[in-house]
Amino acid sequence: MDAILQVDNLSKQYAGFRLDKVSFSVPKGTIMGLIGENGAGKSTTINAILDLIKKDGGRITFWGQELASSKQLKEDIGVVFDDINFYNTLTPDKVGKISAAAYQQWEDSVYQDFLKRFQLPADKEIKAFSKGMKMKLCIAVALSHKPRLLILDEATSGLDPVMRDDILDVFLEFVQDEDHSILMSSHITTDLEKVADYITFIHQGKVLFCKTKDELRYRYGIIRCGAAFFDRIDKTEILACRKDDYQWNVLVADKEKARRKYRDTVVDDATIDDILLLYVKGEQAG
Repeated sequence: MDAILQVDNLSKQYAGFRLDKVSFSVPKGTIMGLIGENGAGKSTTINAILDLIKKDGGRITFWGQELASSKQLKEDIGVVFDDINFYNTLTPDKVGKISAAAYQQWEDSVYQDFLKRFQLPADKEIKAFSKGMKMKLCIAVALSHKPRLLILDEATSGLDPVMRDDILDVFLEFVQDEDHSILMSSHITTDLEKVADYITFIHQGKVLFCKTKDELRYRYGIIRCGAAFFDRIDKTEILACRKDDYQWNVLVADKEKARRKYRDTVVDDATIDDILLLYVKGEQAG
């Protein structure tokens, strides 16, 4: 599959933190979820991808081009951060006029449709909006200049569950055109379980894995067992493990194999949240 976004060996050093040779790609027509605990490097990765910070090493290309090499890429990439970028005294109408001047591909009819769909009053100042309304406005702007790639940094974090679901449907509609893709950083893993095709997991500045969501949801499992049974488990099969008060929780990559092999204990399905927590709070193999 052709990659819309390719990140190769991205590195960035701060005092006390290093983004260490982060690599992943976002294929055409897909949604890539970027997960990791706070401080893992998700926002640093996105800021480096967008040239908002200077990277120390690595290469980032969009459709094979570096961001600085093409003005057209600004039109083709829609961006939504977890905070609003517009002055609070502006109204959605004024934001639309400013955006029309900024983007050659701006489609005001699309923007007006999103304002109606998201129930955003066009003549009301942004300072009167809730956080959820502000996020909807940013998403409306990002989708109205005909982007082919959306980059979203916690774009659903301020929304209630019903509106989040509506926005996720908008994202799914966007990638129905198989020329479009989304890179979506989120700590709400249930959102990613609904829409993502791939999951890239960043932990302490490194990519732990980049896998299809279906592999994580339908193949990974968690063995729940006591200490005596834990000693019987083949340690080469353990991806991560953690001891609670009364039992061990052991993450494995093939739950059906584990169910056949360890019939005397429980092997549960694993959510993306379960996988993240075990990697972050547990002990990793190797």
